[in-house]
Amino acid sequence: MVKRRNKNTFTWPWQGEGWQAEHKSLMPFEWVVIAYIAFTLLIVLFTSTKLTNPETMIWERVRVGATIIALWIVYRLLPCRFTMFVRVAAQMGMLAWWYPDTYEINRMFPNLDHVIATWEQQLFGFQPALEFARAFPSPIVSELMDCGYVSYFPMIAVVTLYYFFKRYEDFGKAAFIILGAFFSYYVIFDLLPVAGPTFYYKAIGLHNAAHGIFPNVGDYFNSHQACLPSPGDVHGIFYNLVEDAKAAGERPTAAFPSSHVGVSTICMLLAWRSGNRKLLFTLLPFYVFLCMATVYIQAHYAIDAIAGLITGVALYAVLNFISNRISTPGVSRRNGR
Repeated sequence: MVKRRNKNTFTWPWQGEGWQAEHKSLMPFEWVVIAYIAFTLLIVLFTSTKLTNPETMIWERVRVGATIIALWIVYRLLPCRFTMFVRVAAQMGMLAWWYPDTYEINRMFPNLDHVIATWEQQLFGFQPALEFARAFPSPIVSELMDCGYVSYFPMIAVVTLYYFFKRYEDFGKAAFIILGAFFSYYVIFDLLPVAGPTFYYKAIGLHNAAHGIFPNVGDYFNSHQACLPSPGDVHGIFYNLVEDAKAAGERPTAAFPSSHVGVSTICMLLAWRSGNRKLLFTLLPFYVFLCMATVYIQAHYAIDAIAGLITGVALYAVLNFISNRISTPGVSRRNGR
């Protein structure tokens, strides 16, 4: 039975006595997605003659925007924690789709891997992405690295679910910080075409990379997407999970800075902020191996990982500051509780 409250509002049976919907408009994390859609839509419209399939890119953005509005309508009709969770999960589920989309945009710009590889050589005197796996060829080390790398999305899921079930009053803030960080990185990837060692070394040859010769490949990656197989134990379970993921959606894009390091750093800061030491120390070894794995499997230059750490901390500070200035409470509140 539907119970009437004052001011002609309703309380649905699953909401309980005194339930109040706190967000009648779009959530801040949804505005982040809409802002990114608008940003990339402008790029697509002004550079459509240089893009491979601009019509598809436009309609895909329209569909994402329509999905956001549709889920908001569902929440307004059935306001509860579950429908709020669906709104967050839908946008996080789309992150893997947005990643290769950055390639469709930045492929029209000249590649910058030769710049990053040169900086790497000047800083270290060698290429860490080449030497790391050679120095530690053990199958155990390989599996630990690959395990860390594939724990990226599970780590994000664990932190998000923890805030949903245990810190619901901060669930909206956590979603805003994570999604805000992702789309901040995607903006960088759209405008800064760096493919990473696995693609660049394949393009220029391992001999050149080992001898510090880093030619400018120009628009080579506009028509080439071949990469090196990851170093490590080819019979390892996690090794093959990494290779399957690469085969499914890897593109020569999104290397600098490393969003793997950046977003996982943000997840660790959110775990620390939660005050739950068990959560923090459970995630810690996965985080450490993930950061090292980005270089070990040649997905990133060491500079990418360092930049990911710095930008991760910076983005957390900025987005946390913003989240404290805007209203991002949980989906519902009971009177006085």
